[in-house]
Amino acid sequence: MNILLLYPEFPDTFWSFKHALKFVRKKASLPPLGLITVAAMLPKSWERRLVDLNVRPLRDEDLAWADMALVSAMAVQQDSARQLISRCKSAEIPVVAGGPLFTTGYEQFPEVDYFVLNEAEITLPRFLADLEQGTPQKHYFCDEFPDITKSPVPEWELLDIKKYASMALQFSRGCPYRCDFCNVTTLFGHKIRTKTSAQIIAELEGIKKRGWYENIFFVDDNFIAHRSYLKKELLPALIAWRESNGIKNTFYTECSINLADDAELMELMVRAGFNQVFIGIETPEDLALQSCGKQHNTSRNMLENVRRIQNAGMEVQGGFIVGFDSDTPTIFQKQIEFIQKSGIVTAMVGILQALPGTKLYDRMKSEGRLLSHSSGDNADSNTNIIPIMDPEALRKGYREMMNHLYTPKHYYERVKTLLKESPAPMIKERLRMSQLMAFLRSTVVLGVIGRERFQYWKILIWTAFHRQQAFPQAVTLAIYGHHFRKVCALHLKERQTLPG
Repeated sequence: MNILLLYPEFPDTFWSFKHALKFVRKKASLPPLGLITVAAMLPKSWERRLVDLNVRPLRDEDLAWADMALVSAMAVQQDSARQLISRCKSAEIPVVAGGPLFTTGYEQFPEVDYFVLNEAEITLPRFLADLEQGTPQKHYFCDEFPDITKSPVPEWELLDIKKYASMALQFSRGCPYRCDFCNVTTLFGHKIRTKTSAQIIAELEGIKKRGWYENIFFVDDNFIAHRSYLKKELLPALIAWRESNGIKNTFYTECSINLADDAELMELMVRAGFNQVFIGIETPEDLALQSCGKQHNTSRNMLENVRRIQNAGMEVQGGFIVGFDSDTPTIFQKQIEFIQKSGIVTAMVGILQALPGTKLYDRMKSEGRLLSHSSGDNADSNTNIIPIMDPEALRKGYREMMNHLYTPKHYYERVKTLLKESPAPMIKERLRMSQLMAFLRSTVVLGVIGRERFQYWKILIWTAFHRQQAFPQAVTLAIYGHHFRKVCALHLKERQTLPG
């Protein structure tokens, strides 16, 4: 059987990095890790072909070749997913759908032939067994969570690996916290399940054999949830692997703010190659944090916590939300002040949205405050709930906040703050050829043509004199700023008036 593995296109979003990828001649930020893992679970006799629409288009000859299509997607990819499904149905190819988009919203896709939902380690074998018997069912669900020590090594060979800016792997699933706006626990539960260190090393070896020597994203929703295992097993294994193989790859991941409480863990992570962490900070207001179930962010000096992580050698990227029920119009200036003082350059700020399967979604529905389905893009300046704050005040405040944060002057101030807080461990990265080419392109796009040219040259000159080893990072952040401003202009519909 010929199986077509389809990954829909991402729209132009904060995390797509579409405008930044052009500087390094890449097509996509990350590969479809879920699909290439599912590919490894299919019968070995089946032929597989991956089409990632972020890398190349789906061609008629792909459809003519295929006996069945497997589609996996996140909510933000829903428009492209519909188009893919439509093309497959027009070509009379059966469609099997799975992943977060379909697990929480399969009712919206009646044209799909089979839904293999929740976690594929459990539901996919059931579907394959029924398919072999000629009795496949429409829906496959499961309430239990699989032991991911039995998950296979992803089929990296399906990727056109040079088209991606980063590779990805997964160490754990689940999160112990109960944030009411987050659907992670709906999908993966509260219990932390981890792979073994041997599994992770095997996956890293597989990536290395494909000739990959750049960034790798640990896609865990909270990488530090199982601290004892990290300290005793995984991080020492990563350190040993790097040292014995002369590995220069850097890693990045997501975790909670209480990483700042554990100096030993931060030191081990930096030694293991981690130089970036994304943290859901959400808001500096304790009342909003308590009401949404994010108590672990309360009763702490989050500015000091961010600095502690930066001082340890890891750049902090942050997620922020406005539009909580307790928010007043003063929240926008408070968010600006926190973000600017923290040196969080990559600050993803969105208006609160209610995702299907979350406690927030259920509450908004019961209160009659749910407007529509979420776009899945948590930084597109929209919301699918009726806020307590006056909607016009919320829109105006959000627009002004984003314009302020991503005006070149304020953006580059955060870059400088970050570099000042960053010690040698984070800034030892060597200048790679791809970074050199990106720098040369940026001198034209940002340094000559761009409205930010004054701030661009100012930060690079400062870095050359004060943080020479951080020069590649400064260039990268300058390029990111170009992307973020493009996305702000798109989402805020103020392309002509966005400050420069």
